[in-house]
Amino acid sequence: MSLSPSALPFDDIRNLVRAMPGPDEAAVEAVRARDRQLTKPAGSLGRLEELAEWLAAWSGNPVPKVTRPLVAIFATNHGVAARGVSAFPAEVTRQMVENFAAGGAAINQICAANDLGLKIFDLALDMPTPCITEEDALDEANCAATMAYGMEAIAGGTDLLCLGEMGIANTTVAAAVLNGLFGGAAADWVGPGTGVDGAGLERKRQAVELAISRLGSAAADPLEVLRKVGGREIAAMAGAILAARLQRTPVIVDGFVATAAAAVLYRMDESALDHCLFGHVSAEPAHRRALGRMGKTALLDLGMRLGEGTGAALAAGLVKAAAQVHAGMATFATAGVSEKSAD
Repeated sequence: MSLSPSALPFDDIRNLVRAMPGPDEAAVEAVRARDRQLTKPAGSLGRLEELAEWLAAWSGNPVPKVTRPLVAIFATNHGVAARGVSAFPAEVTRQMVENFAAGGAAINQICAANDLGLKIFDLALDMPTPCITEEDALDEANCAATMAYGMEAIAGGTDLLCLGEMGIANTTVAAAVLNGLFGGAAADWVGPGTGVDGAGLERKRQAVELAISRLGSAAADPLEVLRKVGGREIAAMAGAILAARLQRTPVIVDGFVATAAAAVLYRMDESALDHCLFGHVSAEPAHRRALGRMGKTALLDLGMRLGEGTGAALAAGLVKAAAQVHAGMATFATAGVSEKSAD
């Protein structure tokens, strides 16, 4: 992939955010009307019923379905890894991308179990971004180009987009982004990531603190926070989320790092994530804090912190089931089942 300057400057991104469509209320009402006729007590499927409504709202389909689900993993490297903020060396990013391609990772197995498509996007793996403690991760042109690349990633067509990432040291970068967007102390946003503790955790905290000290007045602009202390995978995922909204494609966001990408759009417009479901709450402590700051509740809480889109892919299985249940169940009339007696 070549990250050449883009014709999509930040002002155009802001215009796209302002142009985002809202939910299809007619499709939602159609789902509710059919749900009242299905062979079950009202509300008995709990959140599965809400998932069917969510799919209808953001796909515009009054009989929601999932036939082309896609897990998109964006992979890149970060200069801040050289500060010893991860339990693994930077070369593991490339090695794991090769593992994805060979079908040997956890995400491959979850995709196989749930019949999900999988695409891996290499974001200049051999060119790590500068260390965010000393330099901006990206200039405006390259940040916008990377967001545009993420927007184009779903051009092949999908009706449910699941976002994941791979990048050694990217929990440090995500912590810096979230700290820049929501404030507080660096320690509020730093966690063990791939398994650091003690001295490694302190190095992460110091790195985030130094990165945030460079923001200055840029902290008021979410896109500036993204380009200064973010990374390519975070920019690409933010672009993919925005493109999905414009194309009426529901999105499932994975864990801590993917949530940092979503948070950039949230800080631009608090309705920007209405088409997104947060697949799981990570064991990374600050993920729960980030979800709380955005008023979001994750679908699953399994103590996971792997990344790779694994939590989003597991949640996609439930979303697929919700769509199938709604579309496939018989109604009281067609099944010849007696309805609830009137009071």
